[in-house]
Amino acid sequence: MDLKLKIWRQKGPEDKGGFVTYEVKDVHPDQSFLEMLDDLNVRLIHEGEDPIAFDHDCREGICGMCSLVLNGRPHGPWDETTTCQLHMRAYKDGDTITIEPFRAKAFPVVKDLVVDRSAMDRVLQAGGYISVATGNPQDANTIPVSKDDAERAMDASACIGCGACIASCPNASAMLFVAAKVSHLALLPQGQPERMIRVDKMVAQMDAEGFGACTNHTECEAVCPKGISIDFIAMLNREITRSKLSGVS
Repeated sequence: MDLKLKIWRQKGPEDKGGFVTYEVKDVHPDQSFLEMLDDLNVRLIHEGEDPIAFDHDCREGICGMCSLVLNGRPHGPWDETTTCQLHMRAYKDGDTITIEPFRAKAFPVVKDLVVDRSAMDRVLQAGGYISVATGNPQDANTIPVSKDDAERAMDASACIGCGACIASCPNASAMLFVAAKVSHLALLPQGQPERMIRVDKMVAQMDAEGFGACTNHTECEAVCPKGISIDFIAMLNREITRSKLSGVS
């Protein structure tokens, strides 16, 4: 099939940037979206043009690097699917696809479709580590965890930190991302010693990075490639309240 691609091109953080239109032909429906961009880049290199910069790594829907907004939706039209796992059969012959980077104050453009998402790393780092006793590790079966808590912790830990929730939110809020990371450890025994301090530090860093507030648009849940529920945002709010009432912060 033949497609028209309107791709955001920006030489660097200080460059104004803008959309450039490319025609691609004979796209195979079983190609992944990134393979289609690879083919376009091969053509651009042969034509002596600068290839399109975009992030990718595992191409298995695990790492969250493939952060693209396709026709206004982070990661494209398929639910619970990363861009690298999106296949061209999601589109039809003659379609126009607008491809742009994640848009957020905390995600400055590095080049073309690549953004700097290190703000999310700093939020995670602010949470620190869990306390562990020295000596041999305790057998997992000796630490009682209820089935419900174990399943919810696993659901929260599925977050790959791609930033789609932030890119989709009108406020560029990072609440779903932070909620998943806070809830993961708050539900497990290993996360209890620093439970109060962790949520305070991560929320403070989130605010310092310039992420917006949550106003319950629920766009984050709709585009999350791992289906993280906004129920975790409610849990995060409870964790914040508990911390404030405890006086730990």
